[in-house]
Amino acid sequence: MNPTCKTALALALAATSLTSLAADWSDTAISVRYGTQFAEPYNNNPDGSRNDITKTIVGLTHVSGYKYGVNFFNADLLLSDRNDPGDGTPGASGAQEVYIVYRHLLDIGKVMGKDLKVGPVRGFGFTAGFDWNTKNDGYASKKRMFVFGPTVMFDVPGFANLSLLAFKESNSPKGIADRYTYDTHPALAAEWGIPIGSLPLAFEGYALYIGDKGTNEFGGPTKPETHVDMKLMLDVGLLAGAPKGTFKVGIAYEYWKNKFGNPTETPGAGEGATARTPMIRAEYHF
Repeated sequence: MNPTCKTALALALAATSLTSLAADWSDTAISVRYGTQFAEPYNNNPDGSRNDITKTIVGLTHVSGYKYGVNFFNADLLLSDRNDPGDGTPGASGAQEVYIVYRHLLDIGKVMGKDLKVGPVRGFGFTAGFDWNTKNDGYASKKRMFVFGPTVMFDVPGFANLSLLAFKESNSPKGIADRYTYDTHPALAAEWGIPIGSLPLAFEGYALYIGDKGTNEFGGPTKPETHVDMKLMLDVGLLAGAPKGTFKVGIAYEYWKNKFGNPTETPGAGEGATARTPMIRAEYHF
């Protein structure tokens, strides 16, 4: 693992510990997921077809609730095979990426001390947070993004939230002298975790529709993104006699069109800018 990845993971562990302070409840999980059909923009076969990439993703997730809201933190270590080579050098070992997400949901009703339930809506909130990544491939992403906007929380078993967000994103990849800031752009974000009746099953995930972010750092166009990541998880720990929610396994699927704003129809970005990725997933919660 490169030094930047080690530093990022150390920061992730520290941040997870901090978000646990003063929490009324918390859930921390270590996960592993695996798929053989990942894709990256500008990474295609000579005939223009998508170059399928195998990735193993190790994740650390922490969710905690306190008097006025909820904290969410996730750090993924993404390990590619040689089809996504380190430094973009053909034949090199696979690239490594760390991607960190933090969100804070402030519950307006709890702050006001009022019940704001209306019809199917349980309440209203405000979401803020950031994304941070580093990757050692040929592009060498160093994404930094701030996120903020209102959230509607629906009255369902488990949870379901819908947010209208503003994204303020910058990056500093290879080939540009200074950090480049894209246009502030809108995003519609849904996230959910719904138990399936009385079964030890849950349907979980998120979906994003992200507006185009203007001209990219090399002067080219960007396009709106559609990104869906969903999973069906079985509580095998409960079936084996362990406490509920301790160990889960399941299947997942990710669809990502115009990944990171790269148009699928652009020469070069091509098929690699759209991913359709089935995965298997396991989680240990503590």
